[in-house]
Amino acid sequence: MMRKLIAIALLGLLSTPLMAAECATTVEANDAMQYNTKTITVPKTCKSFKVTLKHTGKLPATAMGHNWVLSHASDEAGVISDGMKAGAGSSYEKPGDARIIAHTKLIGGGESDVATIDVAKLKAGEQYAFFCTFPGHAALMKGTLSLGQ
Repeated sequence: MMRKLIAIALLGLLSTPLMAAECATTVEANDAMQYNTKTITVPKTCKSFKVTLKHTGKLPATAMGHNWVLSHASDEAGVISDGMKAGAGSSYEKPGDARIIAHTKLIGGGESDVATIDVAKLKAGEQYAFFCTFPGHAALMKGTLSLGQ
């Protein structure tokens, strides 16, 4: 009986890292201005959620840079517009923009960066958008993020 309880307890401990893996995802971007996903669902059980942006292309950030920016869907156009004005030195993101919930820096081919989302700031049923703010890229490089069950 004691061995069964120990085995069950050990199985429970071993499964803990698997649960943590649900609180992260990787989004790939390429030289054809595409993300490899259009939707991300964040489990509401996560305290934070990490999005790793991986640029699988070969072109440098100056020619084909990508970032991953999250905002309310209603703020997308304004974040993109103000980001263009901010320029490449600011990763095409207005410094201190409160509309940006999470973001990565601008990266080039072969590089990666991580954005961390404070899940407590997300609300069920609200519309969130992720996109690349490099000029012209958001027309193709965008998707939706939602808070799941």
